[in-house]
Amino acid sequence: MSNTNPASLPVEAVLPDLLRCLAEQGGAVLEAPPGAGKSTRVPLALLAAPWRGDGRILVLEPRRVAARAVATFMARQLGEPVGATVGYRTRLDSRIGATTRVEVVTEGVLTRLLLDDPSLDGYAAVLFDEFHERSLQADLGLALVQEVRGALREDLRLLVMSATLAVGPLAEGLGLPVVRSEGRVFPVTVDHAPPARDGDPLDHCARQVAALAGEGTTLVFLPGVREIERVRERLAGGPPVSVLHGRLDGDAQ
Repeated sequence: MSNTNPASLPVEAVLPDLLRCLAEQGGAVLEAPPGAGKSTRVPLALLAAPWRGDGRILVLEPRRVAARAVATFMARQLGEPVGATVGYRTRLDSRIGATTRVEVVTEGVLTRLLLDDPSLDGYAAVLFDEFHERSLQADLGLALVQEVRGALREDLRLLVMSATLAVGPLAEGLGLPVVRSEGRVFPVTVDHAPPARDGDPLDHCARQVAALAGEGTTLVFLPGVREIERVRERLAGGPPVSVLHGRLDGDAQ
């Protein structure tokens, strides 16, 4: 992933339109399917925007894992460590420096920033990434940023980015234009193997994963940390397993 050429990302084709909307209309809603590059390419593209001045780009991610991963990937694209031009801030961890200009945060951090400084002084733009996941924190944050833009900061840019949300009503409510990016299409085969009605779904999950051993890497999504650990225990002695969740420290992730 770290070897990805940014110029090859699908979102690259719409960056001129996106930058024009931000410069002339103060914001936009970007619809871009998964894999288009919106999370990691767009914030870096805004660094050279004349309206940014020396202000920071604030990028909101719905989860701590995503915030760290997105910041780390962008920093690698610049050939820098995290905490230089690109940094992140979560409730439990922070890598922000005096030279940081792209700040990736979890949604709750925005609320605290607004409580400390309702004008968001020092920030030139706020980007809501993965907005299709929808949460109370994200909706509240968007409402507060809109209020700030209307009452205190007409120069504050707003960009809402979504992969699957029907963005028309959202853009209409915000009074912002829509920019659409194409995604990448890959062949997908769907197999459905439901557990028995009276069976243990975690046992069933572990058996399905074990059955795929040797066919490459298998990515398994589970509801929470307890379920992840239980499936990992059931796979002990079988295929190698790596776990990933928000309770792991940054180095482990």
